[in-house]
Amino acid sequence: MIWGLGVGILIVCLLFLLFGFVLFKETRTHRFWQQKVDEGDREMIRQLVEAEVAHWRSERPPKGTPAAVWQGVQAIELVDIQASLIRASTTAEAQFAQVGGERRQVSSALDEGKRITALLAERFFYDIPHVRTDEVQLDCYATFHDPAGKAAQRCILTTNAYRADAADIDWENDPPEVIAERLGARYELDERGIAMEVTPRESPASVGESSSSGDA
Repeated sequence: MIWGLGVGILIVCLLFLLFGFVLFKETRTHRFWQQKVDEGDREMIRQLVEAEVAHWRSERPPKGTPAAVWQGVQAIELVDIQASLIRASTTAEAQFAQVGGERRQVSSALDEGKRITALLAERFFYDIPHVRTDEVQLDCYATFHDPAGKAAQRCILTTNAYRADAADIDWENDPPEVIAERLGARYELDERGIAMEVTPRESPASVGESSSSGDA
């Protein structure tokens, strides 16, 4: 009986040592990632951002998130990742529903773009482990048709959101449209109130690369 008790104590001690080793290793890994991010290691930051975005693409939509908004989140494409800036683009389309016996537009592409922008901004600012970017640029594209019927996507909403502004937002209670506006959403409307094409701001790295290519 004493032998059995000793074996039991030994097993418990081994388990504690195993858990302690795992926790120690995990802590060291987190410290390593955080140190690299703090040093501005662009490759490490890129890996962390890409891993989190890949998770969003496979994640189930959070409760209460409209399907169209979640589609915009999962359609996201990373354009540029720097130590202080993450730039991404996605698609926003008008939504239609059966109203009064016919299909009618119930939400414009711009409306959807603002909702997608609000959700993505929150995730980029607060949901990526170790990464605390200062700025997030989000460009929303919608589908246009030329007179010949050919479809093309053009940017209708671009936002350069800053962490300092995000800190003042009530993410739980402010409507997403209000959040997008407060983050600096930029768009243009024609005389009918329809969103027109706008030109997103080029990130510094993209400008530098373009200039280098042109000089060559």
